[in-house]
Amino acid sequence: MSRRTDHTDPESLENFLRPIVRQFGCDLEAADVTPAGKRRLLRVLVDRDGGISLDDVAEVTRAISKALDADDVMGDGAYTLEVSSPGVDRPLTLPRHWRRNVSRLVEVTLAAGGKVNGRIKAATDEAVELDVKGRARTIAYADITKAKIQIEFNRPAGNDEPAADGTVEEN
Repeated sequence: MSRRTDHTDPESLENFLRPIVRQFGCDLEAADVTPAGKRRLLRVLVDRDGGISLDDVAEVTRAISKALDADDVMGDGAYTLEVSSPGVDRPLTLPRHWRRNVSRLVEVTLAAGGKVNGRIKAATDEAVELDVKGRARTIAYADITKAKIQIEFNRPAGNDEPAADGTVEEN
C-alpha cells in the first residue's frame, strides 16, 4: 500500500491545519479534499464557542492559504480552498457541538431505540440535559446514536441569535 506524500490524506491534512486554526481560537471540525473537475476542492470547517463570523472565516482562510503555499502541502495539482463554519445540519458528535447549541431544539436517536425531541439546556463532557416537554432529561452521549439540530423559524424569546429577518430578540 503506497502512502501519499502530499499530506492530503485526512489525518495528515488535519494535523497540518489544526495548529493554524487554533491560532484564531477555533476548532478544526473537518477537512477533506475532493475532486472538482481538473482541480481539487479542499473544504475546511471551523467553529468555536460563541460562533464564528465572516471576518473570522476570512482571517482563518488567509492563514491557511499562506501556510499551504509556504509548505506545498497540496502538492503540484491545482486546488480551490473553501473555509466555512459547519451548518445546522451537522450531526452533534462531540461535547463541544452540544455546548455550542445550548437553547436549540434537537432530535436525538437513542441506542436503545426510539427518538427524543427536546431543547438543549446544558452539556457536560459526558452527557446532555434536555428539556423534553417541560421536564429535564439527562442523556449520556454513549446512549446516543444520532443527534441533529431542528430548524426553527420562531425561536423562543431570550435568544441572542438573529432571526431570519436580521432582528435580535431581547428579554
